[in-house]
Amino acid sequence: MAIEFYGDFKLGVLGGGQLGRMLIQEAINYNVVVSILDPDPNAPCKDLCADFQVGSLGDFDTVYQFGKGLDMLTIEIEKVNVDALEKLEEEGIMVFPQSRIIRLIQDKGLQKQFFKQNNIPTAAFQLISSREELETASLQLPYIQKLRRDGYDGRGVKKIQSPSDIEEAFEAPSLIEHWVGFEKEIAVIVSRNERGEMATFPCVEMEFNPKVNLVEFLVSPAVLSFELQQQAENLAKKIAEDLQIVGILAVEMFLTKDGKLLVNELAPRPHNSGHHTIEGNFTSQFAQHLRAIFNMPPGETGARCTAVMINLLGEEGHEGLATYEGIEDVLRKPGVYLHLYGKKYTKPFRKMGHITIVHEEREKAISLAKEVQDMIKATT
Repeated sequence: MAIEFYGDFKLGVLGGGQLGRMLIQEAINYNVVVSILDPDPNAPCKDLCADFQVGSLGDFDTVYQFGKGLDMLTIEIEKVNVDALEKLEEEGIMVFPQSRIIRLIQDKGLQKQFFKQNNIPTAAFQLISSREELETASLQLPYIQKLRRDGYDGRGVKKIQSPSDIEEAFEAPSLIEHWVGFEKEIAVIVSRNERGEMATFPCVEMEFNPKVNLVEFLVSPAVLSFELQQQAENLAKKIAEDLQIVGILAVEMFLTKDGKLLVNELAPRPHNSGHHTIEGNFTSQFAQHLRAIFNMPPGETGARCTAVMINLLGEEGHEGLATYEGIEDVLRKPGVYLHLYGKKYTKPFRKMGHITIVHEEREKAISLAKEVQDMIKATT
C-alpha cells in the first residue's frame, strides 16, 4: 500500500552529502519531513532538512537512536551500521534499501559471489585474504585488486600488472578480477517498489578521470544497438528482482570489445550516473527513488533529449575555502544547468558539483559540454 502524505511522515537519510541534498529537494514535493545524520557538521544537507544530527554512521547506538523516532530510513552512502538497521527493521521501522542488501553491497566479495550464484555475467575473480596470496593467485596478470570493504570513488582499487606490483598491493581482504579490455563503461539505473513494479532509465555512457577513477563525463542516452540496450536493461531488472530490492539500484557494466556485457559493481541508492536525469529525463533518479521506497508507481523514465553530465571536481593544487571560476560564462550558454553541492571546502578531485548540458542534437551537446568543462573550475 502506498504511503499517504499529510506533512508528518518522517524520513531519515543516513548521509548528508550531495545525494541527500538532491533527495531533499524532491522530498519537499511530497510533504515529507527529512532528518539527516552525518559526521560532518558542515555537510551539504545541514541547512536544508528539518532535523540535522551530527554523528557517526558506523556507530550502532548513534544510528539506532537516530532511526527510532522515524517512519522510514534510507541511505545516500553504503558505509553505515547495518546491525542497527536490522534492529530497527525488527522494531517496525521501514528501511529501504533493506539492511540485508546494504550488507551485501558493503562487501565487494559478496557482490561478486552474488553475481556468480545468480548467473549474472561478470569478470572472472578470486577472493584473497592477504597480499601473500597474490603470489599463488589463479588469475593471470594483469588483474585489478579491490578492497572488499570501504573502497569508493576509485579508492581501494589497484591495477596489478607485473609481479613487482604485488609489493604495493593491499594487505587486506580483497578480491582480484580479470583485467577487462572494454569498449565502453555504461550504467543502467533501475527502480523497484514493494509491489515488484520496475522501471529502467535509458543506458548511459561514462568516461572516467584516469587519475582518480571518478566519473567525469557522462552521455545520455548511450549510442548502442537496440539489442544491447535491451540486454543491459534486462540485466539490471534481473539483479533488482534477484535482490528483491526496494528503491533504486545503479548497475555499472563493461561493454567488452567483443560485444559482451559484464556487470562491474552495484550501488543501491541515487548514483553519480543518474544526476543528468534531473533535467534530461521526465523523472529524476531522486524522485524515482522516493516513488519506489514509498511504494508509488514508477515515473516515466524516458529521455527528454540528449543530456551530458560533467562532474565539477576540485582542482589539483587547491585545498581550502572553495571559490568558483567561470560560473557567469557557463550560465550564459543555453541548455546549461549548474548544481553546486554546498561544500565549504575544496580539495583535489573532491566532488564540488555537477553541470548538465541538454540539447536536441547529441554532437552539439557533447561539444558544448567540452567547452563548459574547460571554462568552470573549483579552486581556492
